[in-house]
Amino acid sequence: MTSYLLRRLVGMIVVIFLVLTIAFILVRLAPGDPAALMLGPDATPEEVVALRARLGLDQPIVAQYLSFLGNVLRGDLGQSLFFNLPVTDVLASRAEPTIFLALFSLIFALVIATPIGIYAAYRHGSAVDQTSISSAMLAASVPSFLTGLIFQRYLATDLGWFPASGYGGPDADFLDRMGYLILPSITLGITNSALILRFTRASMLDILGEDYVRTARAKGMSETRVILRHALKNAGIPIITVVGLTFALLVSGAVVTERVFNLPGLGNLVVNAVLRRDYPVIQGTLIVVATLYVLVNLLTDLLYLTVDKRVKY
Repeated sequence: MTSYLLRRLVGMIVVIFLVLTIAFILVRLAPGDPAALMLGPDATPEEVVALRARLGLDQPIVAQYLSFLGNVLRGDLGQSLFFNLPVTDVLASRAEPTIFLALFSLIFALVIATPIGIYAAYRHGSAVDQTSISSAMLAASVPSFLTGLIFQRYLATDLGWFPASGYGGPDADFLDRMGYLILPSITLGITNSALILRFTRASMLDILGEDYVRTARAKGMSETRVILRHALKNAGIPIITVVGLTFALLVSGAVVTERVFNLPGLGNLVVNAVLRRDYPVIQGTLIVVATLYVLVNLLTDLLYLTVDKRVKY
């Protein structure tokens, strides 16, 4: 176990190092002078020269790269050009909506997909099974922005059940802000439940055909105990894998939903940073999301041990 964790730690370091390198190169590959692009066409030559000096762009490329790596290792992701604040502070101020949106969406997707996937596998070939597969394909095919706009139109505007957009006023408390996440969470949850449903169904179908499941039934165990205690437990590893990947995708891929519902999250921040050419924010977000991906993958692998004791590292 220790050697496995050490190997994974080395792999995480390599992946994060590659992400840092790619983030550094992407900014330098942008057409034209990065400083001129950041300041816009109305900037004077003196302002461009001053910004190049402040960003270290007047130094040799190797010196810039080493300085960039050193700053990141110290936890310094740079200074936002638009907010004039450290990138870490900007990301921290925008992390709450995105993290809770991803968490609530994942919970909603699990509540929908897991029981339907289990029951569809149990009733394999029935009308319920075919309906669940068709519904999953439909949910995966409809873009999340379209689902969000439909929900805004009918559930928020017409019925007034949920706030249509935003994240509450400056004096809104935590519960009020969470209320603004219900509708976007349902939107993302429906879209991402399709993948979890299909993985759950496929995993359960494989397990329900095993000999030990037939033996458990032959011993007179109830169907509920056979399915939940024997089949679902042994089908847990593929389900945990797709759940972990879904959570990571929700954190990094909620850009469109955040724009539709005007949530001040990381997705909205990145889109605005691209429009403003705020490259330090773009670099910092890329690094943080990549690190989150690596950590989620590690946590997912470690959860295998709690589900199946036969797993050995």
